[in-house]
Amino acid sequence: MKLKLLTAGVCAAALFTGVAVADHGPTTVGGANMLPERNIIENAVNSDDHETLVAAVQAAELVDVLQGEGPFTVFAPTDDAFAKLPDGIVDTLLEPENQEQLQTVLTYHVVPGNMNRDALWEKVMEKDGAVALQTVQGEYLTVTRNGNNLMVMDAQGNGANMTVVDVAQANGVIHVIDSVLMP
Repeated sequence: MKLKLLTAGVCAAALFTGVAVADHGPTTVGGANMLPERNIIENAVNSDDHETLVAAVQAAELVDVLQGEGPFTVFAPTDDAFAKLPDGIVDTLLEPENQEQLQTVLTYHVVPGNMNRDALWEKVMEKDGAVALQTVQGEYLTVTRNGNNLMVMDAQGNGANMTVVDVAQANGVIHVIDSVLMP
């Protein structure tokens, strides 16, 4: 898992506590510049860490939606996150006959609105450590604290660490996560 660490002290603390350390406000993701004047798709297609996600969005015919006005908060799984799924799942989801199921999985990673890390943190603290957010898909994700960072939990109770946060987009914000979420 690639993480940009803010300081050596944070790095050491993360190694000893097992807490994922998120990078705040990056200008690059997956080796590519993320320009705030571009929309979610225009930026995502340039990230070497999100090739599977981009292929899935294209197969699900969601490109136009994520290029739309928004705003959207996207929890974007990396290629490594997709690789954690059981063998064959990604290939199966990418088959044309499974487009509806793929759309369900992908829209479960999108929340209406433009919620940066500070806004999410505030909501979590207001709700005593966990807040449920309704996704575009219709079901809920739960955002919780993970040390000084945030974690997103799916309906199955599986968690994804937010490893890179606050990637500004013209139509919202992306938070990179290290696992795929399932409704």
